[in-house]
This record gives sequence, C-alpha cells and structure tokens, in this order.
Amino acid sequence: MLKKERQNLIIQAINFHKHVTTAELVAKFNCSEDTIRRDLRELDQKGLIKRIYNGAIRIGPPVTTFEQRLTIKTEIKKQLAQKALSFLREDTVILIDGSTTNYYLAQAIPENFAATFITNSPYVAIQLSNKRNVNIITLGGIFAKRAAVSLGVEALDALRTFRIDTYVIGIHNLDPDNGVSFHSQQEAQVKKKMIDVADNVIALATSDKLGLYSNFICCAADKIDQLITDSQDEELLAQFAKKHIEVDQIKKA
Repeated sequence: MLKKERQNLIIQAINFHKHVTTAELVAKFNCSEDTIRRDLRELDQKGLIKRIYNGAIRIGPPVTTFEQRLTIKTEIKKQLAQKALSFLREDTVILIDGSTTNYYLAQAIPENFAATFITNSPYVAIQLSNKRNVNIITLGGIFAKRAAVSLGVEALDALRTFRIDTYVIGIHNLDPDNGVSFHSQQEAQVKKKMIDVADNVIALATSDKLGLYSNFICCAADKIDQLITDSQDEELLAQFAKKHIEVDQIKKA
C-alpha cells in the first residue's frame, strides 16, 4: 500500500472512531510501529490529526475569531440557546461566558426577564443591555482579542467574590474521560474558576465539540450538571450520562 493511501485511510479511521491507538493502526495496516508513528507525525504536522500518547485523535473545531465563529452553525447555536433559556430562573445570579452560543442566548433573553448577569464578554454585555430588568456585571482583566473575552488575574480575583446560581458555559471540547478543555491555558483557568463558584453548570455544545480534547484541561466532565447539544451520537451521550450529566438533545435545524 502506498504511503498516501495509507495516510488517507488513517485519517478516515481517526475521523470515524475519534480516537485510535498506534497498536490498532499497526494491526489494521499490517505494518511496523515505526511506520505508523511516522505517518501520525506527518499528519499531525499538517494539522490533519492530533497526536497523543500511544495514538491519535480527531482534531476539534478550528480556533477562529469571535466574529468568524458567529457565522458557523448559527441556527443550531440559536436552538441550543433557546433550550438553555428554559432552564434560567428570574431573580437569580447567572454567569454567561463569551462563547458565540452564549451571545445568542443573551439575545434571546426576554425583554422583561429579571436577573443579575455576570459576563466576561463585552459582546454578551451589549446584548443584555437591551433588556430592561437585568443588572449586568462585567469582569475586568486582559482582553483576549480572538476569544473576545476578559481573562487573567483580574477576572480570577473578581470571580472569587461571587456565588453564582447558574453558570452557562460555552464549550470548546468536552470528552467523557478527559473533561472540558481549551486551546488557551488562561481561558481554561478562568472557566475553571467560573465552575468552582457556581451551584449549577449548564454546558452548551455543538456536536463537533464532543468526544475530543485540547491541550489545557479545565475540569473533569462530571463538573458539568447539564449538557445541551445537537449531537445524535447515542453511545457518546450515554458515556456523559454515566458521569451523572443530564443530557438534553435538540433536533438539528
């Protein structure tokens, strides 16, 4: 088998299974471990897969700017936001971070909804400012341009002064075994603190973000109380349920 053909089949296997071991690929293609390791290294360098210890995983959604992400899977994100809205309660303190799905959640808050919202996103704060009966607290810190959120020591210090009723977290990657993870260490740290100060954590995640993990771990999967997703992967969702996460599925638009 030619190298190019083998590497294409390796990519297909990783995309289908999401995670494969080196030993599995050696057996599948009847070649040496060194050959598979070279293939995985080349594919990783091209950004087609992500190498991990003793294997490889499918890469997650690309890291893009906030404005770019607003245009991706817009209708699904709006559906996730509408579903999340039904779990928010008036006269409570609600933390909404700066994910694009949360931007659409802020848009969907009813005009007369009364609550205190905390956010590290100016985009979310602007959407909430149109609602008459909400109080808005914005977190300071270093503004991360690509994520369009405030991060760093100032944000962490401010979070220590709050006790949150409900935190709606935007997800980059969520895996049953490896938990919630992000490409940015600072973002992982701030969201970990957000989870720590919240009584209830609701995760909003499109299907392409599940079953994968990034370099910086935020928390274990079981720190999430509720997952709202469009994923129809029943086997994967059952793994989250085993972590005592309440799973709510929406139908794709």
